[in-house]
Amino acid sequence: MSEQPPSLTCYYHPNTETSLRCSTCEKPICPKCAILTPTGYRCKDCVRGQQKAFETALWYDYITASILAAVLSFFGSQWIPRLWFFAILLSPIAGTIIAEVCRAVIQKRRAKRLYQTIAIATALGSLPYLLLSLFIALNALSSASFGGLISLALQALYSFLVTSSVYYRLSGIQLKI
Repeated sequence: MSEQPPSLTCYYHPNTETSLRCSTCEKPICPKCAILTPTGYRCKDCVRGQQKAFETALWYDYITASILAAVLSFFGSQWIPRLWFFAILLSPIAGTIIAEVCRAVIQKRRAKRLYQTIAIATALGSLPYLLLSLFIALNALSSASFGGLISLALQALYSFLVTSSVYYRLSGIQLKI
């Protein structure tokens, strides 16, 4: 008679049986908890610990980059009413420029929260002209003019495209945990 090895249960889900172990710490993990890395499956704790080693941002990077992103986004949003259709093409380019200027100022230090903070600052920088366009559009509706609605749509499109471009340019590919 062959003896079967004792069954293991997942470290995170005690009711789930598994035969899989983390390649770093050897904890038993179920397929739901396992994260595939180039060196094998790892648990969430090991991947999180490895990612923290790569977060190099300093406290003042958040302030500096946020102010810079908001100011650049504000100045970029001033051009949107003048560009009309080209705003669709130029907004992601403006986001890329903002992201690269911020990256240069913070000297390529990185942290997930830093990228989120810069993206929020970019959205806030575009907000004044978006609100102004909203006010103009509401006034234009009473006079049956659609120019204000187009300006509002372009400002909203700029805000969305520039913010998402900044975030994705800075964050790159992320592991889902």
